[in-house]
Amino acid sequence: MANSTSQANGNIPNVTSPLPSSGDNSSTSKPNFLDYDCYPSSHILLALVGGYTAISLVGLFGNISLIRIIRRQKETQNVTNLLIGNLSVSDVLVCIMCIPFTVVYTLMDHWIFGETMCKVTNYVQCLSVSVSSFSLVLIAIERYQLIVNPRGWKPNISQAYWGIAFIWLGSAMLSVPFLAFYQLTDEPFRNISQSFYHDKYACMDSWPSERDRLGFNTCLLGVQYFAPLCFIFVCYVRVFLCLRRRGGLVDRLRESEARLSESKRINAMLVSIVVAFAVCWLPLNVFNLIFDWHHEALLNCHHNLLFTLCHLVAMISTCVNPVFYGFLNKNFQKDLHGMVHHCRCQPSPEEYENIGMSAMQTDVSKGSLKLNNMANNSC
Repeated sequence: MANSTSQANGNIPNVTSPLPSSGDNSSTSKPNFLDYDCYPSSHILLALVGGYTAISLVGLFGNISLIRIIRRQKETQNVTNLLIGNLSVSDVLVCIMCIPFTVVYTLMDHWIFGETMCKVTNYVQCLSVSVSSFSLVLIAIERYQLIVNPRGWKPNISQAYWGIAFIWLGSAMLSVPFLAFYQLTDEPFRNISQSFYHDKYACMDSWPSERDRLGFNTCLLGVQYFAPLCFIFVCYVRVFLCLRRRGGLVDRLRESEARLSESKRINAMLVSIVVAFAVCWLPLNVFNLIFDWHHEALLNCHHNLLFTLCHLVAMISTCVNPVFYGFLNKNFQKDLHGMVHHCRCQPSPEEYENIGMSAMQTDVSKGSLKLNNMANNSC
């Protein structure tokens, strides 16, 4: 395990450094975690590497398959699916650019990939989490408009592409400090007598002041995690209340019952993705908050292992999208089955349900206008 490296900034773990430290020039403001460091057994290390490897493989295969299916099936290319695909692209970046470096760094105790990759890996993870969080916000907005406000504005494909471009641009600007303040340093190894650590480097953040670091971390946590989730929660509560109200009136329009049921299933899938994202990142966010504001609570032998476990749980979020999408979306299951048959040079017997989530939801909304009028034209 790395001996002394940078702390995870805000919502984002330092994917290249399993051990937190201040990363601040004023080293007296934080204790030396080397004094409390201990090394896990080989069995624990093997389990961690196995966990990272499994997550990386599942995340890569699942998200790449999902991206290919969404691109290939024109009838399923709607706003929701485009945003789901955007989530998968950001998860693929994490699987390729972040997880492998974490595993190597965890095993080798020092950074071997150079200063450029030290900056890039941390930048990419901040970028990816921002893109994922903001994409979930756009999905929630679309669900809200299509269900709660069916007569109002509805995003189209062109607007979805513009929204995705804005998300990536904003996330890229938000992540710039990771390029500016991460660097290689031999500071953690200077007082170690073992010759192995001579001329070894760690990947750490180095801010002009402790106040700057705390300010950025706290703002980043709010922008990437708490604020988006609060907004999403409000949107889906309104959606839930609206669907429940329509469910009470649907007996008067029997032809809408099947579509309303399908609408609830799709929304259950999207809510599951949001909840899983929030749960996966919660342990690491709590760890970061404690480190930033009450680091004394982490002064124990297992702080290094604790951080790595929190980071491992956060990385599970890269598998959430294809897993929930696969379990709850029939088209994805049939497309994946068709891809397997294609790889085996066998024809696939499956037929697709040509119902896109956004189009279907719009139909549900239009078909429910009578219900809305009966409910004073509002949910």
